[in-house]
Amino acid sequence: MAAVQMCARCGASWPVRTAPGQWCPGCHGVLLSPTDPSRPEPRSRRNFRWVARRPGGRIVSAGRGAPGPSPTPSYREMPRWGLLDPPPEADGEPASSRTERLAELAPTLLVATAVLFAVGALAELIRYALLVRNRTSLISPTVLAVSDALVSTAGVMAPVVAVCAAAASASWLVGARAAAFARTGRTDPRRPAELILGCLVPVVNLVLPGLYLAELGESDAKTRNLIRLWWATWVVGGALLVLNLALRSHDSLQARANAVLIAALTDLVAATVAGLTLAVMRRVDGLGLAGRPRELTRWVVAP
Repeated sequence: MAAVQMCARCGASWPVRTAPGQWCPGCHGVLLSPTDPSRPEPRSRRNFRWVARRPGGRIVSAGRGAPGPSPTPSYREMPRWGLLDPPPEADGEPASSRTERLAELAPTLLVATAVLFAVGALAELIRYALLVRNRTSLISPTVLAVSDALVSTAGVMAPVVAVCAAAASASWLVGARAAAFARTGRTDPRRPAELILGCLVPVVNLVLPGLYLAELGESDAKTRNLIRLWWATWVVGGALLVLNLALRSHDSLQARANAVLIAALTDLVAATVAGLTLAVMRRVDGLGLAGRPRELTRWVVAP
């Protein structure tokens, strides 16, 4: 078979007649050195490469220029794509609900509640000390104004934060009960709205939250005892609140002084309730009071 020359541009094969050519007759591309198809040369000695194309495929000339620039896009208003898109969710992690997000704030709100009620108790004790001092000597108006401001500030902020902490704790209770019943292959028979209302409605919330916690079915004796302690402290705090409101309705000086002491005691019990609520949460979740995983004590029989 006669020698042929390959075109470096269009890939066409041209037979060598008398002398090797330099330019391709079809596309005027450069012709490679002649080669004999019956005796293929080793890859290391070739100055071209074979390109496989589908039968009937059109050969695109390499001499065509690049396409011209596309027209500049124009918009009738400022593009806003991506600015309002929600962040992408992690694979396998469902989006948390509003109740779950509120439950995550419960520990922080409970700590804030305990601190504010402790400050309120200190302010009430300072006021009682000023009342005792005022029996024998006059009190400076500045000291009295500072005491009143401290009592008023704590008396307003502590209940507001306590209500927020109660709502967050009720949201945590919904998730804790759902997880506890799911471990036994059951569904919580109480609806979330029933649980939240039972924890927030006055008077009934002295009984129902403890009942809801008891229904978790905790097998740990320390957890059950902690729930009972929290329940008793919660009821005592409610009784002190009613007594405090009753004493404030009297006009006598001694009744008002007693109301200050009862208010200080009520604030101390409220701070204790907030701390015990956080302890119950951590205990049920299997965490320590600081929020770290609780270390279990394992007893080993000595040889």
